[in-house]
Amino acid sequence: MRTIFLPALSSGRISSNEAMKNTENNQKIVIITGASNGMGYEAAKTFAQRGWQVYAGARRVEKIPIDEGIIPLKLDVTDSKSNQNFIQHIINHAGRIDVLINNAGYGEYGPAEEIPMENVRKQFETNFFGAVELTQLVLPIMRQQHFGRIVNISSIGGDVYMPLGAFYHATKAAMQQWSDVLDTEVKAFGIRSIVVQPGGTASNWSTIAMENAEKNLHPDSPYQPLVQTVRAALSGNFGSSATSADLAQVFYKAATDKKAQARYYNSFLDRMMVHTARAHPKLYIKFFNLGLKQMGKRKK
Repeated sequence: MRTIFLPALSSGRISSNEAMKNTENNQKIVIITGASNGMGYEAAKTFAQRGWQVYAGARRVEKIPIDEGIIPLKLDVTDSKSNQNFIQHIINHAGRIDVLINNAGYGEYGPAEEIPMENVRKQFETNFFGAVELTQLVLPIMRQQHFGRIVNISSIGGDVYMPLGAFYHATKAAMQQWSDVLDTEVKAFGIRSIVVQPGGTASNWSTIAMENAEKNLHPDSPYQPLVQTVRAALSGNFGSSATSADLAQVFYKAATDKKAQARYYNSFLDRMMVHTARAHPKLYIKFFNLGLKQMGKRKK
């Protein structure tokens, strides 16, 4: 059974808004996972530049930015001991936690029929269960503080979908439902749990996803033509319109909005894609397949 030792805090109840206001003269504390590249890397820099103390976690700790205000820490979100040591270190060092940003994740792509169950479990451990455990570890101190914010980085892929991404999309949908339920439970303690849904972002994410798809593909797989079509589309930055720095600004807004929203998007297009997929699923898949085919043809 895990034990997190909490430092003594003031016994007076502080509202969420008052707490944020009262920390203006003190350095605010943010935890960011998956901080060694992409959106997490840029978010760590953004928060540090704005005066926050950033505890940045990643497996490849040497790749975390070393800017002033960033403390890089080794973290494997799939390992409970690593998660516990990570949070305990921050509590011991900082004495409080204002914001947790659950950003660690990747795409375990491939045909749903052929991806080994070991890889399916790894996808859920990284993208979902790691965030759940870290949140469970920070909630006691946030409740004691009577304020805090959990920012869960999902994706428009929690609502929209594409071939080969069955388990990636499932983890993002799970994160959104879990975050929404959690918000109803912790709001009374001055804590909010909210979701950021990035859309297509210029990064190496699609490259890694398709490398995984190739690894998960059986030698005689009937899905080989589909993998090639999706690879061709993604290599053309299908749907990519934002940079990691753009999304870092969205992370910051989600973490600091006085009136937190349930969802944050980078663009109107991202919001509309989610709306269309939910409200008009047949229309969504029709236009998605058309776009996928067109992008695939351009690369042939």
